[in-house]
Amino acid sequence: MANALQQIIRDRLDREGWSYGEVARRGGIPRSTVHHLATAERVVRMPQPSTLEGLSKGLGLSLDTVRRAAAEACGIHVYAADAPPAEGRPGAPADPEVDLLIASVQQLSADDRRHVAALVESLLGRDARRG
Repeated sequence: MANALQQIIRDRLDREGWSYGEVARRGGIPRSTVHHLATAERVVRMPQPSTLEGLSKGLGLSLDTVRRAAAEACGIHVYAADAPPAEGRPGAPADPEVDLLIASVQQLSADDRRHVAALVESLLGRDARRG
């Protein structure tokens, strides 16, 4: 069964009649990268932001759509920050980086989560001292 990223790539190729090479050319990324993302059994780590941007451009899809599909393919559940208020979340616009950070933290060990929390507290304290 295809993962979410494979599915959007295949759907777009089928719909537009494009090849991996055409998507790569349109997005300014290597053909081998498009092929790998479209055919790999598992995506073991999140592709680089520049790869996601190129794939988005090459497929003619929003960066958010490609980023969310890639995250899902990596086994990262992305929580939508713009979920309806009925679900108990504010209706603020989604920030893909925040969504990815929140989802990724769940995959860290307890010790690593403590390190991330300490870093965030330090950064927030630093910003407060500047302000």
